[in-house]
Amino acid sequence: MRHYRRLRAALARKLTANALIHLEGGKPLPRNSDVDYVFRQNSDFLYLTGIEEPGCHLVLDPRTGKEILFVPRIDSHHRVWQGHVPGPAEARRSFGVGKVMYADELQKVVGRRKLVAKAKLRDALDDLRACKTRPELDLMRQANRISGAAHRAVMAATRAGMKEYQVQAVFEAACLNAGLKHLAYPTIVAAGANGAVLHYHRNDAALRSGDLLLIDAGAEYRGYAADITRTFPVNGRFTRRQKDIYSIVLETQKSCIERARRGVVSADLHVHSMRVIAEGLKSLGLLRGEIDGLVESGAVRLFYPHGLTHMLGLDVHDTAGGKRRKMKNPTKVPVRFVARLEPGFVITMEPGIYFIEALLKDPQLRRRHKSSVDFSKAEAFLDFGGVRIEDDVVIAADGPPLNLTDVPKEIADVEAACARC
Repeated sequence: MRHYRRLRAALARKLTANALIHLEGGKPLPRNSDVDYVFRQNSDFLYLTGIEEPGCHLVLDPRTGKEILFVPRIDSHHRVWQGHVPGPAEARRSFGVGKVMYADELQKVVGRRKLVAKAKLRDALDDLRACKTRPELDLMRQANRISGAAHRAVMAATRAGMKEYQVQAVFEAACLNAGLKHLAYPTIVAAGANGAVLHYHRNDAALRSGDLLLIDAGAEYRGYAADITRTFPVNGRFTRRQKDIYSIVLETQKSCIERARRGVVSADLHVHSMRVIAEGLKSLGLLRGEIDGLVESGAVRLFYPHGLTHMLGLDVHDTAGGKRRKMKNPTKVPVRFVARLEPGFVITMEPGIYFIEALLKDPQLRRRHKSSVDFSKAEAFLDFGGVRIEDDVVIAADGPPLNLTDVPKEIADVEAACARC
């Protein structure tokens, strides 16, 4: 409770105008008829209160420091179907807010008072949420710990002949058994060539011995997300060709993690990842030419078409801050996430290499990059899919970042985790 009071006070200090701060919590969303989707609280409201109940409001007065929580007025019919919901007295004790009223009394308090503009409130919240506090990092450690254990369970359980959705069930059951009821995003389980689909969602193909399996999955702990990807052989042993590609991705990720220091611009990190991948693919004969040219021309993007990193927190693609998001890209290559890294930032590190038919067989791209890409050699990998390795790291005040993710990724460790009894 003390943690949330500090966050509310920090928000009030940022917004000292003669206006009230009003935040509305999430409402249940109807799925069909009288059935709702599973409720997940609005991230901003969860950030400031820790309250996971729907239908609440929060009003803060920056001038006086007063704060009021508004909770739904529940009738007996609701209690029959939905069970107990805290009233004002219980909510005041449970959530540590000075005053609690019913939601239908909100207008009595707000009335015609001026409210902080939504854009100004958005910027202030984004700035606050970008740098994680120690209690927030503790929650993210838990999300990573449990999600990581679920990834290890997947490695141990995966067998040829299983369906992708059965692997998904192993991961999600492990998270649910640990008490994590919400996933941070829909689980991606992609076997073989499906691993080349970046946001693959079907999860219904059969696993074949000799193929790789890519699983991108993470759960939430009290709203805070983990975002972890591992790629491993279905039969537990990497082939020579798989080792070649996997080793380039792993080297890239480790090099980028080491460079993720305070003051570094995320776009520069992404360019570095492109360079390492270009060098690796050139060593395999898939790319040819000078590394700078392969990066700046976009040739390497045929094999690595997504960003290296993004912010992580209460949202799986979390805010980098209202002012920070306006930073210009200092590089010559297109990058979506541009920010100067600060202590307390939690970011993903997720380089990858993919063999995507839609890119490798595109006539325009083939003409543009004919001197840089050995397309005949690349086409021999179209059954390969892709490799992505993703960890969640915290930018430190000094030195390299703290890696929150503890899931095997060295080749020998992955094979040991996949060992068949």
